[in-house]
Amino acid sequence: MSNLKTPELPLLDTVEPCCPPLTSAALSEEDSVRMAGMFKALGDPVRLRLFSRVASHPDGEACVCDISDVGVSQPTVSHHLKKLREVGLLDSERRGTWVYYRVAPGVLAAMAGLLAGIDG
Repeated sequence: MSNLKTPELPLLDTVEPCCPPLTSAALSEEDSVRMAGMFKALGDPVRLRLFSRVASHPDGEACVCDISDVGVSQPTVSHHLKKLREVGLLDSERRGTWVYYRVAPGVLAAMAGLLAGIDG
């Protein structure tokens, strides 16, 4: 069984955010680079839809075969999923001919913690 995980940016495996909320302190250069990469990746509508499909999947992980119907070709889906893995938003694992994706541990808490206290 081949594992397709790519090196991830360091994120916490708990529900603790990685960075202080924007309203409590200025971000360090390291934290701003890490979080900007994540938000930049999610700035593409197709990537955001793919991330949402993985995050909301009932099993906590989704086969690429279940999430690839987002209006673009399969190679484009693969490209977008690769970008989401590269910035540490998704983990992946090959099982036979299919690749399964799940949200990387701590990602949602990190993003939510960063945005905590911001009124829109």
